[in-house]
Order: sequence, then C-alpha cells, then structure tokens
Amino acid sequence: MSTRNVSRSVRVAAQPEEIFELLAHPSGHAALDGSGTVKGGLAPDDERLCLGARFGMRMRMGLPYRITNEVVEFEEGRRIAWRHFGGHIWRWELQPVEGGTRVTETFDWGAAKAPPALELAKIPERNTASIEQTLSNVAARFGPIED
Repeated sequence: MSTRNVSRSVRVAAQPEEIFELLAHPSGHAALDGSGTVKGGLAPDDERLCLGARFGMRMRMGLPYRITNEVVEFEEGRRIAWRHFGGHIWRWELQPVEGGTRVTETFDWGAAKAPPALELAKIPERNTASIEQTLSNVAARFGPIED
C-alpha cells in the first residue's frame, strides 16, 4: 500500500466469508455505502466478482452517472479491491478475530493519475468520513462486537 491512503476499521459479529459475499456482489454495495453516491450495480444481482472482473455501478454526486471498476486485488474471503479510470483504489480487508471479523476499508490514492488534484479537492478527507459511515452501516448490518 502507498502512504497516500486512509483506513478505518470496525469489528463485527460475522465471519469474514459472510461479509466477503456481500462485497463480492456489486448489487449489495449500495446497501453499505456511507457516501450516499452509490446507487446500485449495473449487472445482474448474482454477478460475483473475481480478480480482473470489470463491473459497472450507478452513481450520483449531484448528477447521476455510471462508472466502471476493475477488481485489482482479490483473496477469497479476506481481501478485495477495485479501481476505476482515475486509478485510486477502494480496498476491503477482512481479518478473523474472536467473535467475528475486523473489517477495514481503505481509500488508496497513491496510484491515482493525479494525487495532488485529489488532495486539493479534499477527496481523502471526504472519503474518510464516508468510510466511517460505511463501517457504521456494516456494523448495523452484521452486529458490532462490543469491547
């Protein structure tokens, strides 16, 4: 990973494989999205991602648009990451812990085509807040592990 990334984690009461199944199906991404921009997948609900898979998403940031992503990291049940034409990566890592899973989402803009432009536009800060809300949605869906 690059040094141009932000990550947040949450521990939830579900096994990594259960969470991974949701992440591996683009049709479920809108249900977790904390940014409010992901509106749904463009493929059938049963589409399952794998390394190199390309998948389209319906988005809305002010105006509706569509984006195509490519899966660039894939370890069954543990890690999945995708990027679009801008080069920045959204990564999910799932680590088994007592009582469930530590779920980490990362926004990595180190490989982006224009990292300084993303920084100037405060994209990393906005994505940090979105990640925190997304992980709150994950915890609500699967149940948090209380310390």
